[in-house]
Amino acid sequence: MSQFGSQYHGKSPRKTAGNGKIKKRIRDKRRSENGGFFSNTRLADSNSSKKMRTRGGNMKNKLQYAAYANLLTEKGPKKVKITSILESRDNRNFSRLKIMTKGSVIETEAGKAIITNRPGREGSINAKLLR
Repeated sequence: MSQFGSQYHGKSPRKTAGNGKIKKRIRDKRRSENGGFFSNTRLADSNSSKKMRTRGGNMKNKLQYAAYANLLTEKGPKKVKITSILESRDNRNFSRLKIMTKGSVIETEAGKAIITNRPGREGSINAKLLR
């Protein structure tokens, strides 16, 4: 199933039945149990997103490369350039690999900020200033 760019999110066939035996598969995999891969939103010179088809035929923008963030300040939202990724709560290696996720602390032109949305699912980066 990986040839179509998806990942299986159904029950594992390796789970036991409670008596030590492996459960017998009673049906095939369903298309509704497919999911997408993790989109590594990386720091780059310009924003770049990719359109993906989701369940029900809807479309979703996945942000692949990001250079700008929508920063919430006291005066209102402002578009600022991201200079670096300082830390990530998901994985300590993400800051070294320049991968941005929700909760990552980034350095912008206006100062330190924290990402408040999921860039791999929404197609943009929203952040708020840290005091």
